[in-house]
Amino acid sequence: MPDLGEQAVSKVAELGIKSQLDEVETLDVEIETDPLKIMTGAVDSVAIEGEGMVMKQDLRIEKMELNTGAVAINPLSVAFGKIELAHPTEAEAIVTLTEADINRAFNSDFVREKMQNLDVHVNGEPATVDMQKIEFGLPGEGKVSLATDVLLQASQERKHVAFTAVPKISESGQQVVLENVEPTDNQELSPELTEALLNQSKELLNLRNFELEGMSLQLKRLDVQTGRMILESEAIVHQFPS
Repeated sequence: MPDLGEQAVSKVAELGIKSQLDEVETLDVEIETDPLKIMTGAVDSVAIEGEGMVMKQDLRIEKMELNTGAVAINPLSVAFGKIELAHPTEAEAIVTLTEADINRAFNSDFVREKMQNLDVHVNGEPATVDMQKIEFGLPGEGKVSLATDVLLQASQERKHVAFTAVPKISESGQQVVLENVEPTDNQELSPELTEALLNQSKELLNLRNFELEGMSLQLKRLDVQTGRMILESEAIVHQFPS
């Protein structure tokens, strides 16, 4: 009979999750059950806590907590280094992002490439522009701030774009969208430059970026604090990463 102790199952889950991450500072998987139950694959709960998790596209998560209720696993799968679920299970997931983490993602190579050679209108005239370093802030009062310098390729003139916005959960529950955009200085915002920044933030704050293999998230609550953003989601776990 394969070793079906709590520690064996935890180790398999831990290795599976680590295989999905570019980097992780600490990862802890705790399986709660008793030895008799686990022989039949019955697990009372699974708690996963990770810190400093770097997902795809250089997106770092300060902290992720995932807690499930009762889980039924195929006991033999553990012997083969997998945790096969008999049926999907519900869980709660809490993801904490810091201002520094989101800034890092905005200035990753992946995002920077998308912000070059943009065809937009500036002061009513068509222009091709490059966005320089993007500064993302969480100043408090439930708001975010975004600022960037824009280089007009033809004239090499620079323009500054800066605004605040209010993050909300999208109707689909899959993304954080920014609404109530207000310029931070008295200048007129180019709608297209603003739109480019808003679209990029929506892409970065898409829940798919935070999903591990075999898991789907639905955003239920958003807590925007000074310096950090907390995303509370319901999760359906179809399989644990293997």
